[in-house]
Amino acid sequence: MIMLGNEAIARGAYEAGVKVTSAYPGTPSTEVSENVVKYEGVYAEWAPNEKVAAEVAIGASMAGSRSMCMMKMVGLNVAADPLYSGAYIGVNGGMVVVVADDPGIYSSQNEQDTRMVGRAAMIPVIEPSDSEEARVFTKRAFELSEEYDTPVILRTTTRLAHSQGIVNLEDRVEVDDKPYERNIAKNVMMPVNAIKGHVKVEARMNRMAEDACSLDINKVEYNDTSIGIITSGIPYQYVKEALPNASVLKLGLVHPLAKGLIKEFASKVDRLIIVEELEPVIEEQVRAMGIQCEGKNLFTIQGEYSANMLREKLLGETIELSTPAQAPARPPILCPGCPHRSTYSVLKKLRIHAAGDIGCYTLGAVNPLGVVDTTLCMGSSISTLHGMEKAKGKEYIKNWVAVIGDSTFLHTGVNSLMNMVYNKSTGTVIILDNSTTGMTGHQDHPATGKTLSGEAAYQIDLVDLCKALGVKHVEVVDAFDVERLTKVVKEEVARDEVSVIISQSPCALLKSFVPKGKCYTIPEKCVKCGQCLVPGCPAMTKNADGTVSIDETMCNGCGLCMSNCKFGAIELKRKGE
Repeated sequence: MIMLGNEAIARGAYEAGVKVTSAYPGTPSTEVSENVVKYEGVYAEWAPNEKVAAEVAIGASMAGSRSMCMMKMVGLNVAADPLYSGAYIGVNGGMVVVVADDPGIYSSQNEQDTRMVGRAAMIPVIEPSDSEEARVFTKRAFELSEEYDTPVILRTTTRLAHSQGIVNLEDRVEVDDKPYERNIAKNVMMPVNAIKGHVKVEARMNRMAEDACSLDINKVEYNDTSIGIITSGIPYQYVKEALPNASVLKLGLVHPLAKGLIKEFASKVDRLIIVEELEPVIEEQVRAMGIQCEGKNLFTIQGEYSANMLREKLLGETIELSTPAQAPARPPILCPGCPHRSTYSVLKKLRIHAAGDIGCYTLGAVNPLGVVDTTLCMGSSISTLHGMEKAKGKEYIKNWVAVIGDSTFLHTGVNSLMNMVYNKSTGTVIILDNSTTGMTGHQDHPATGKTLSGEAAYQIDLVDLCKALGVKHVEVVDAFDVERLTKVVKEEVARDEVSVIISQSPCALLKSFVPKGKCYTIPEKCVKCGQCLVPGCPAMTKNADGTVSIDETMCNGCGLCMSNCKFGAIELKRKGE
């Protein structure tokens, strides 16, 4: 069967008898959860953030069940607190942490390497190189977790997560829960126990490094010994394509390293080269063993590798490629009918800067909107605004707001808003409530009223939540009611205390979204002022004579263009008319 890498991981977890999974959506890891929920006998959920997801998995493991949590690499930072201590505790039922790295930064804020976090946390890291290995290695990860009493990180990358390969399906193995036994010394990480836990972890990692020399997920391929390659993950595929006759040590376990196996392999090849994407994690350790090798002196430390790059760097081959056709530039832009465009249009008109956050709405930083000035990490917009206010004073931020999506607000924005209230800050937070986690493909969250499996759930009321935190002024506004939104923004930024505006309208790409109709232009009324084009809706184009046309196939009838037109040159044909 052909599967995405993410689908194969979900399948491997199912076959391994996983019982509990928890995750927060984050490209490129999202599809693992969306596939594992399809299997009977597996509990799967969206958690508010990655820290919670990790704690859920740890709790299930403590209770004796096999568990798994999933996240992208920046989500691992959020989950670091429980995982670092979880490494000291170990497991009862096997526990796997799926982490998807993003070499090339296709959908992330940075290009961090999970292997380095695994080393710091003293958690083993294994890395598959194709979909079939993704399935098999996931199963092995549970076995290794229980054998060595440790959580295990399964590292994947964008290329593996979203590429397809042949997978050989096997039946699920129902694994009996391990009995729970109260063990304060193991499970309570107070200092006296943590000291002993650290000793245990070091011994465990040393034992695992020795055992790794005969571990089945590490593979040696001896061919031409004039050149030897040590690699792992997706780069293995590039090595096999570019240098099919080279001797290769393919590491499935990338932390801890099989030192004995590496030394043996190095002794049998004339030239040793380390091929690994991102940081020189393997290379630096090989050098520390006293083994001469090459690596980042040949290859970049940024981005994805390719077979062509290896041919060029190692063989001196220049690949002649035909010049691709030059497509017109297509800058990233919000979708037609996106409620964020309407909100940003108001902020732009009022010349208000926005401290931004992680989501589709980060596109408010680029033209033609250009209102978002900062984006750091999940939930950071509110804290950034607070920091500005404490540095520059309340008057300074009266032309600033914080913007944050509904899912991101529940992820890590709540604590930031609490901090603003607690520390007597001033400032306005705009929650861009589009009723979904839009950027990662429309996943539910605690304020949508649906679980990962589609079941009805308690729907968090954002208004009540903000008021419970101590925010006295909370306004809910239809994102496309430009007149009222303008009035509310003016009023709230003028306040000398914290206020929240919930700019509310569903994402136009939701399956449940029903467009009001289609907008159309009346050319004879158009004065060619171009105001309707200012928000940058991709459904609108300027004609050669200066008038405007609206592509009916793209229009979602949001009416923002009508609001901007003061001459009645745009009207809405409602659905059914």
